[in-house]
Amino acid sequence: MLQRCLDLLAPALERPGAVVVDCTLGLGGHSEALLQRFPEARLVALDRDKEALRLSGERLAPFGERATLVHAVYDELPDVLDRLGIARVQGVLFDLGVSSMQLDEADRGFAYAQDAPLDMRMDQTTGMSAAEVLNTYPPGELVRILRAYGEEKQAKRIVSAIVREREREPFTNSARLVELIRDSLPQAAKRTGGNPAKRTFQALRIEVNGELAVLERAIPAAVEALAVGGRIAVLSYHSLEDRLVKQVFAAGAATTAPPGLPVVPERYQPRLKLLTRGAELPTEEEIAENRRAAPARCRGAERIRESIE
Repeated sequence: MLQRCLDLLAPALERPGAVVVDCTLGLGGHSEALLQRFPEARLVALDRDKEALRLSGERLAPFGERATLVHAVYDELPDVLDRLGIARVQGVLFDLGVSSMQLDEADRGFAYAQDAPLDMRMDQTTGMSAAEVLNTYPPGELVRILRAYGEEKQAKRIVSAIVREREREPFTNSARLVELIRDSLPQAAKRTGGNPAKRTFQALRIEVNGELAVLERAIPAAVEALAVGGRIAVLSYHSLEDRLVKQVFAAGAATTAPPGLPVVPERYQPRLKLLTRGAELPTEEEIAENRRAAPARCRGAERIRESIE
């Protein structure tokens, strides 16, 4: 859905001197497309993964000073812009979730289809690994994580098996966890929804990286960073992310006036205009070309008014 994101951002980025922020740099594919499509735009790109920054830096080197790459989590956007002396930006792009590079590098432990150390940290220089979460969290907290972040209906059954096994031997690798999940689920639960470990791995990844808490701060901060006429596009990959984005956009596009006012004062007027009707889905052609695009949901909004306190 890259092309759709570029089209959503285009009216704001075709102006001379436009600044666009790629909040999820990854391997730099979206950033490269932004710089190519909008030759007068300046790019600021963020990523918490130092290896991603190194690889994308090589890819974006031909664009010289038009691209500024920053080691940061995307909820740090206000601080990054402040350090760079940028008051407002014309475009913001989020491509949420785990990057293809992180999925494809076996030793990162994101993929349940291959045996690897249970790490899952997007920034491997800080924080707890997935193995530490599995081996140290109280059972009740593990159940909460699997239910809240993985929407796993069999959370209690899986956690009971995890607690029993970790007392025998701490978890270190993904294959043992995948096997345990498969063995602990009833047959009916294994027949639907793809790999039965998918939801548990998603939940652990979100917990390890604090993804939803970060996103709750990042989307409002990105909206606030937009100049009037600036646009934001967000690609999310599961309902929890999409729900957060939808809520922020909907709140920004609604009046905050008390009911019954004959005239709505400026300070109560909507700050955003929605650019997508609901969440847009990938086409069959896009899914055929890249199966990882299948769960993608795209939402866009435009800043139409300054905040008035």
